[in-house]
Amino acid sequence: MSRFLVGFTVAMLAGVGAAQAQELRPFCADRPGLGTPACTVDTGHVVAELGALDWTRDQQGSVRSDAWTGGDLLVRLGVADNLEVQAGWTAWGAVRTRDRANGTVARSNGAGDVTLAVRRNVSHPDGSGFSAAVMPFATLPVGGATIGAGDWGAGVVVPLSYSLNDIFGIAVTPEVDAAVDGDRRGRHLAYGSVIGLSAALGATLSSALEFQAVRDEDPAGHGTQELASLSLAWQPRDGLQFDVGAVAGLNAASPDAELYVGVARRF
Repeated sequence: MSRFLVGFTVAMLAGVGAAQAQELRPFCADRPGLGTPACTVDTGHVVAELGALDWTRDQQGSVRSDAWTGGDLLVRLGVADNLEVQAGWTAWGAVRTRDRANGTVARSNGAGDVTLAVRRNVSHPDGSGFSAAVMPFATLPVGGATIGAGDWGAGVVVPLSYSLNDIFGIAVTPEVDAAVDGDRRGRHLAYGSVIGLSAALGATLSSALEFQAVRDEDPAGHGTQELASLSLAWQPRDGLQFDVGAVAGLNAASPDAELYVGVARRF
């Protein structure tokens, strides 16, 4: 799978060389946070985004699960003024599960699936003013049993955002998925949305407070996850961003906590 992503990335970078010099739009990364921005990458340019490390804790009764991922790579290529294509892959994931009732501990690790997506912006591709986009995606089951879904999945995201002024903005990201069943065979309906408020804390620092609710109709058991997220993004120079974030579960169906750190770079 690493060969696939390397080849995809090389093809994208080759397209960069063909792009003519132009004044670039403000850097707009997918990271961090729960939502998805409506902006698209400038034509002929590539944005590479890396989740360097992510930790999630989930406590269900006497069983505690700790999950780590690293090398969560997303590569985005602008193919038109308002259109981009994406490929994502998680290089490594590990899960440790401990049952305090009997003292057993289980560990597993492996690579994740590949996600392919197309984002078509229909209003303000730079993300200013009222910006809207449609983003269908599909996941390919190439990962292992630890963090791979086991079957193909698909869905569509509709990012919407509005700049209230030079400091504050609001965003809503509804999503509908054909999510893979918990038994790793077949698909079911999952749907939900993210709503968030972003704020510019200075010339190079920004933050976002978001809430998410996702209804999952898995045949093995229906449930609704409710999450709250706070993230910070620092852009020391144009086209480079570092980020950190924290997510908290708001109900019993959600993971208890998540912490992550990452970086994004435009080429």
